[in-house]
Amino acid sequence: MADLPLDLTTELAERLGDAFDRERKIVRALEALGPVGDRDVVVLDGAGGKRAAELEALGARLTHVQLDVPFRAAELPPASADAIVSMWRGFRGVDPAEIAEADRILRPGGRLLIVHDYGRDDVSLLRGELPEYGAWSRRDGPFLRGGFRIRVLHCWWSWEALEQARDFLAAAFGEAGATLAATLKRPRLSYNVAIYHRSTRFPDP
Repeated sequence: MADLPLDLTTELAERLGDAFDRERKIVRALEALGPVGDRDVVVLDGAGGKRAAELEALGARLTHVQLDVPFRAAELPPASADAIVSMWRGFRGVDPAEIAEADRILRPGGRLLIVHDYGRDDVSLLRGELPEYGAWSRRDGPFLRGGFRIRVLHCWWSWEALEQARDFLAAAFGEAGATLAATLKRPRLSYNVAIYHRSTRFPDP
């Protein structure tokens, strides 16, 4: 399930889920860029997660698709969705075949909304070098060069107490987490998220 940007044990995923984007900035941005409320929305690999529940709370009518790489959804008919939401694991770059599949599924004016990490934050210090932290978000990177726009959200991982933050970081990230935890003055980490977005395109008649 791609409800979080990390592969964690169930116990650690629950602990991060409680701390993750408490302000609901991600779902509010999806609504602003979609919209998704009162729309037919395909969610990739997010069944049972908090982001899906937040979309449903906005009135989105969700269809869940298990993510294949490359993205294919042959079970979905053409022009059957108003939006496709992919969170972290899908669309890792711009593959023309994946974009064509999204355009097949989306109705005229439909929206493709792709969530990835952006970096330049505390969380990126824990994860090493990733393409989403640099190459993907540049003007000459695959998304912006491929016709997407980008919305950057300044989010947080936040806990009730400093000790909770330190315990989680050490358990989830080992020495790197413990080192970062030792520098914290408040029980939160800055976390920047990029939403790459574009509208449906159709070939010229």
